Amino acid sequence: MSKMIFLGPLYDYIYRLYAMKINHFPLIRLSFYAVDKAILYTLFFIVLRFIWVKLKNKKTNFGREFGLTVFAFYIFLLFALTVFRDGYFLWQFKFYFHRPLSQINIIPLIETFKLSKGQSLVDFFYNLYGNIVWFVPMGVFIPALTKKHLGFFQVVLIGALISTSIETLQFILNTGVTDIDDVIFNTLGAAVGYLLYFVGKWIKRLIKI
Repeated sequence: MSKMIFLGPLYDYIYRLYAMKINHFPLIRLSFYAVDKAILYTLFFIVLRFIWVKLKNKKTNFGREFGLTVFAFYIFLLFALTVFRDGYFLWQFKFYFHRPLSQINIIPLIETFKLSKGQSLVDFFYNLYGNIVWFVPMGVFIPALTKKHLGFFQVVLIGALISTSIETLQFILNTGVTDIDDVIFNTLGAAVGYLLYFVGKWIKRLIKI
């Protein structure tokens, strides 16, 4: 992995304390690198967004701009964790266009079932609940930030397409296991997120009455 730009000293400190004590420390290391990359690209996004707003002479809604920035950080973090794991920039990755399609798991729930029978349930819980939880913000942010009203099925479809793009990139870049289960759980997470958004909006409307 490349050297971290922002979180290097903090990671080194935690590494000295816990690297030999935590079995799944590589997951912690991956998380640090992902957050570090997400910070970098969010800063790029803020600069580009500022330039765009100024060029278009748009009226600034600070609440919406803050939401867009948080959503951008979330997207960058999601892709850094799942796809762009080893480097910071696109030219640092190698593409594997000739991988056999047989390496893609298209049979639902087979791999998840195998994980449930493994020696450690950490991988099982992360694969199942982690994939759901990671896409809950997707179901909240998309309808909250779009100016046009998007319904349940539209938001779920967008979540499914983003999940499919992640699995496709994982296959092409050889940075993860391409599994239909991930798409299923991610899509479920987006659905849960939209329901939370809908309930929150309903409660807000009741409070105003």
